[in-house]
Amino acid sequence: MMKPFWKVVLFLWLFPCAAWAQINTDRVMLMGRNALYYEDYVLSIRRFNMVIAAKPYLPEPYFYRGLAKFYLEDYVGAEEDCGAAIDRNPFLPQNYELRGLCRINLERYAEAISDYEKLLRIEPQEENGWHNMTLCYLELKDYGKAIACIDTMLGFWPKKAQLYTLRAQVYLTEKDTVAAMASADEALAINPFDGPAWNLRAAVYAGRGQYKEAEEALDKTIQQSPREAGHYINRALMRYHQRNLRGAMDDYDAALEMDTANYIGHFNRGLLRAQVGDDNRAIEDFNFVLRREPDNMIALFNRALMLDNTGDYKGAIRDIDAVIKEFPNFWTGYQFRAEVRRKMGDVKGAERDEFKVLKAQMDMRYGGKSQQTDKRTRKVSDRNMEDYNKLVEADTSDDGMPEYESEYRGKVQNRRTELALEPALALTYYVAGGGFQRRQYSPVVERLNSLHALPEALLLTNAEASLDETRIQRHFASIQSLTDKIAAQRGNAMLYFARSLDEYLVQDFEKALADADRAVALDSTFALAFYLRAQIRMKAQGVEAEKPAVAEQDVPVAGGWEYDAARAGWQTALDDLDKVLAQEPDFAACYYNKGNIYVQLKMWPEAIAAYTKAVELNAAFAEAYYNRGVAYILSGDYAKAIADLSQAGEMGLYKAYNLMKRYRAKALSQKD
Repeated sequence: MMKPFWKVVLFLWLFPCAAWAQINTDRVMLMGRNALYYEDYVLSIRRFNMVIAAKPYLPEPYFYRGLAKFYLEDYVGAEEDCGAAIDRNPFLPQNYELRGLCRINLERYAEAISDYEKLLRIEPQEENGWHNMTLCYLELKDYGKAIACIDTMLGFWPKKAQLYTLRAQVYLTEKDTVAAMASADEALAINPFDGPAWNLRAAVYAGRGQYKEAEEALDKTIQQSPREAGHYINRALMRYHQRNLRGAMDDYDAALEMDTANYIGHFNRGLLRAQVGDDNRAIEDFNFVLRREPDNMIALFNRALMLDNTGDYKGAIRDIDAVIKEFPNFWTGYQFRAEVRRKMGDVKGAERDEFKVLKAQMDMRYGGKSQQTDKRTRKVSDRNMEDYNKLVEADTSDDGMPEYESEYRGKVQNRRTELALEPALALTYYVAGGGFQRRQYSPVVERLNSLHALPEALLLTNAEASLDETRIQRHFASIQSLTDKIAAQRGNAMLYFARSLDEYLVQDFEKALADADRAVALDSTFALAFYLRAQIRMKAQGVEAEKPAVAEQDVPVAGGWEYDAARAGWQTALDDLDKVLAQEPDFAACYYNKGNIYVQLKMWPEAIAAYTKAVELNAAFAEAYYNRGVAYILSGDYAKAIADLSQAGEMGLYKAYNLMKRYRAKALSQKD
């Protein structure tokens, strides 16, 4: 008996799912997590889709797919996946935490609070959950519940200074400056180096008009966060209020060095430059403001004043005409235009403007009211033209306010840190845009490329690009094609090498390693096969380590590394790199990668020696200088670190200057 047509179609549609049920879902899950770790979100979603198709009852693939969507800022899709994971297992806390973050990004704070309440029933001491729930209550202006959350956290962690600072910020939001200052004092009693607490004290002092005390508090804040431009902007205002124009100018210069696009910094520095007669450079600052806000009439009028001072009367008239057209009752503008017109010989035009000003002055005398305010500064949103010569301050002060805590910021299991290595050099076909040194030249790689044995030219880079859907499909097809060729040529090491590289690019490290093993077994002189195997092992080990390459707490640690089975993967990678160097002793990339491994193992002298060899072989190797500088910092030799970072910065790796500023004081103390 023939089956109905719809049943045949349904069978064909379900067949792939039935086939996927036979796959090793644990391995596919691992491949998906590998891709997620290395920010290949499109590929990771594809892997998790395969697991979901095979085993739709598992909560984990929904969670990880939601995490990939979260990174792609698809908060709605991520929320749905977290909900699916919760439906399958309502007792996994990470699902509630991630869904809470999605709802925060969607500004649904009450629903986020509901998620955090469920999270905290499972994990009562989950600090991020308490912290984020507190900030949700702040968004809802429920300050009483926010304080109650903080008090609960203080019951768990009574010696955590940040909690007292957070409570102080809540009190300051309520405008209870006395309670805010008391909580900030409690934070500083526990940790005198709590920058946000000093910043909060500065805000309270500034609100009271105690500018000297506010400046002193900001000095402490800047000591703890020297790369935050906003702190310098705030201190400049405090210095301005104390008539310290030179100090204010220095702060604006420092802020704009760190944040070149800072609107307040450029506008205020322009006004200060005008006050000290530096007219041409004041024009540069107002030009910047006007490029960003072409309709900013206050900046336009100030530029007109400077153009007049420098003799560009036509430019001054052009600007003031635009201002008066927008603000026809701006009498100061008419007076200024009259003066410029007289300089240009336009007496009639000047007299017309002067008559309008005279009439306005008479109106003011008989019941009119000046629009100028008494304060020495104005808010960014204040567009009163009479306040054209006043410095600007932010409408609201978010500087130093708490942020939502997330275990899922940046790469999975890889916290952002200021003290971090430049990545290892990897063999690949693609380079990500926007990096510093996008690729490294290597004679070894070029010799292989000259054979035209691979589908594309091989590159050596520390800026690996993520694969899009088109490239993913291409490499899966290449893997299948190479598999067919290998079946006919099992002794061809190059085919195994090529397939290993494809598998590496789609994050299937297990198969990539197996093919690299086969390539070196077939040809023990194949140097790049050993290099690729080391590269795969380093990446796989990085996933298993689940920690950043370098962390602040590593500074400095005495002694070397004792063998640990959990770290044996690093040693096997070192062994492979040594095999490459036995054949290619001038391969600088090998020494560079060895240095990165030694840093992972906290073997600072060995790391420094490896980077030194790399720069001996390649004097323009900026990343090696930078990483050796990091290794010197970790070993406590700050003076040598500054020298290396300076060299790296000079070669164009500009972020080296950030570390130089942070550790310069320690380097100077060592010289003393």
